[in-house]
Amino acid sequence: MNIAIIGTGNVGGSLAKRLSEHHRITLGVRNTEDFKGKELLAYSGNITAHSISEAVALADVIIIAVPAQYAVETAKNLGDVSGKIIIDTMNAVFVKPEGFTNTADAILANCNTEDVVKCFNTTGFENMLNPIYHGKGIDMFTAGNSEKGIAMATQLSKEIGFGNVYHFGGNDRFALIEQFAFSWINLAILQKQGRDMAFTVVRR
Repeated sequence: MNIAIIGTGNVGGSLAKRLSEHHRITLGVRNTEDFKGKELLAYSGNITAHSISEAVALADVIIIAVPAQYAVETAKNLGDVSGKIIIDTMNAVFVKPEGFTNTADAILANCNTEDVVKCFNTTGFENMLNPIYHGKGIDMFTAGNSEKGIAMATQLSKEIGFGNVYHFGGNDRFALIEQFAFSWINLAILQKQGRDMAFTVVRR
């Protein structure tokens, strides 16, 4: 499968590394000769860099991992995404896309697919590189109406080592899952508990 990743910072780069173990990764960048995360090209032969339009055209799945304030601009620059799944990893907890309360709604309003799902937004990039704690994969969480998108996000999460994947609900839960992400950010960063921590569901 070919996965386009738009955004090559900590989250996009970490997902590129892990997902390249199973899939072809096309990084969508503005300048293929000089971009943040260029070292990813040396990490795996499955990672290549293309213009955003080329990466999208090649992709079955698109992962967006840019700062939240660029969600609208990024969605508009994707071009034709009909039939493709978009996974939104962003969180509008400090800065929001203009006119929207969350990033997934901003994407849906500015591109031609309904298959948008939030995933990989509720924990730090370190936990994407290594989601194993005490010998077991931590949990991942999703939200969105798209059954196809949820199935794909679940598959990719498990491929890179996450354990159970819990679904928060449909598009009306986009804001809730971003607030859940803020809970991790608050504890790990603002309250200085450290980034090597994670949420997981336990049952009696």
